Amino acid sequence: MVPVGNLILLVVVVTAPTLLFWTLLRVPRTVDAVGAYLRRRRRGPESARPPIERLAADLRRVHRTLADFPPGTPALRRRATREAYDALLVQACAAVDVPHRLDRLGEGMDREVERLRVEEALRSSGVRVS
Repeated sequence: MVPVGNLILLVVVVTAPTLLFWTLLRVPRTVDAVGAYLRRRRRGPESARPPIERLAADLRRVHRTLADFPPGTPALRRRATREAYDALLVQACAAVDVPHRLDRLGEGMDREVERLRVEEALRSSGVRVS
């Protein structure tokens, strides 16, 4: 019969190298995770808005799409693209603090005029729309 003390010593000797190597492998990952947490905390909360550069690029892309629709393009596609363009205009207005009424106007001439006014206001704010 093996004494209990010898059995415990045997378990420690057998498992210690495995635990030691497992710990050594986990240390770099843990240090990286702690470092990333501290960097995020120091930087502060990230903005929920997309950067203005991406908004401007999206505006130019959708504006080109609207201008280049071939004859016979379905009305639904034209309307959906116009609504996507208006949503991008609203986001860009919020990013550079330009007032707009696009979300309050229905389809029609008033909305077209407001769209042109907003495009010009964004251009004068430094956002290249077309």
